Amino acid sequence: MSGNADVQHPLADWNAKLVSIRRELHAHPELSHEEFRTTEAIRAWLAEAGVRIADFPLKTGLVAEAGGLHGGPVVALRADIDALPVREETGLPFASRHDGKMHACGHDFHTAALLGAAFLLKERERELPGTVRLIFQPAEEKAQGANLVLASGALRGAKAIFGFHNKPDLPVGQIGIKAGPLMAAADGFVVELHGVGSHAAVPEASVDPIVAAAQLVTALQSIVSRNVGPLQSAVVSVTRLQAGTSWNVIPEKAVLEGTLRSFDPDVRLLVRERFEQVARGVAAAFGAGVRVRWIEGPPAVINDPYWVEAAAAAAAKAGLTSVEPVPSPAGEDFAFYQREVPGAFAFIGTSGPHEWHHPAFDVDERALPLAASYLANAAEEALLRLTRTGAVTGERRDRA
Repeated sequence: MSGNADVQHPLADWNAKLVSIRRELHAHPELSHEEFRTTEAIRAWLAEAGVRIADFPLKTGLVAEAGGLHGGPVVALRADIDALPVREETGLPFASRHDGKMHACGHDFHTAALLGAAFLLKERERELPGTVRLIFQPAEEKAQGANLVLASGALRGAKAIFGFHNKPDLPVGQIGIKAGPLMAAADGFVVELHGVGSHAAVPEASVDPIVAAAQLVTALQSIVSRNVGPLQSAVVSVTRLQAGTSWNVIPEKAVLEGTLRSFDPDVRLLVRERFEQVARGVAAAFGAGVRVRWIEGPPAVINDPYWVEAAAAAAAKAGLTSVEPVPSPAGEDFAFYQREVPGAFAFIGTSGPHEWHHPAFDVDERALPLAASYLANAAEEALLRLTRTGAVTGERRDRA
C-alpha cells in the first residue's frame, strides 16, 4: 500500500468515529429521494461537532458550512448520500437491515469522508480564509440530486467545487485525478418500432417490427465504429428488446432500450444524430414507423486543469499518491455542478473486492481518513489560491 494510512488528526478518536459513522450509514441505506433518516443522522453528527447548518430548501440532503469568520471566497465540497435497490450479500456484521436496499456504490463511504472533512475544517475554522460549503447531496443514483441542489441556490457564489468517488480497483493510498474527461455522459434511449400485426403463418400480411428491430440492433453497432474517431470514444449498448405476446402472432410493436456513453460533448451530439438517422433509415427500409426517445442523463465529468493542480497538492498533503486514472464510462451527476462552477473530481482507492453496484461490494475502511483529509485539504488549498490570486482564478471554466 502506498501513501500513509495512519495520518494523525486533531480528534483523538477521529478514525474510529469515521468508521462508526460509515457502518451506521451502511446498515440503514435509503434510496434516492427517501434519505430522511440519513439526512437527520448527518444533521445530528454535524450539530454534535458544532458545524453550522446552512438554510437551503432541500427535501432530503443538506448543506453545512465551515469558516467564513473573516469573509473571503466560497468553495464547495460534495458527497452523495443515497443507496441502491440491491439485496446485500456481503455477510458483514453491519450489513443492510433493509432487504433490497444497499450501499452498493459506496455513498456511505463518501458521506462519512465528508463528515470527517467537516470535523477537520471546524477544528481549523478560525484559520480558514473563506467559507467551505459542505453539500450532502441526495439522489445521485437517479442523476437528479445535483440539479435539486443547484435549484436550492447552494452553489451560488462558490468559485470551485471538489468531490470524489471510491475506486475499488485502486489500492488504498492512491488517488486517481486528471484534467479533462474523467467520467462519461450517460444517456438512455427508448426506440419504438411500429408495424402491422398478423398471424405468424401469414407474414406477407404484416410489417414485422421484430425483423426491423433485429436489423436495427446490428446497424446501431456501426455508429461508433464508423463515425467516432479512433482517438475518441463512445459506447452504444442495446440492453432490452421486447416484442410480442404469443408464439404464433407477429406483433404490431417492438421496443428497444439501452444507453449511450460518451466523454466529448461534440461526440455525444454526433452519435445521437446518427442514431436517429439510422433508426429512421432501418424503419423505412422495412416499412415500419419509428419513434426515438432520449432519457438525458448527466454530461461528462470534465475536470478543470487549474483545480486539478490544487487537488493534487491537497492529495499529497493527505498522504495520497496521485496516479493517472483510466476514465470511467459510468455517469456522475457531479458533472452538473461543473457546468456552473469549475472544479475537480477524483477517484480514491479503496481496494474493494467487487466493482460498484455488486451485491457483495465493500470498501477498505483504512481509506476513510485519507479521503476525509483530502477533502479538507482541497477546500483549504482552493481558499488559499483564491485569496492569493483573486476570484478571477475561479472563473476558468473554459480550460477543461
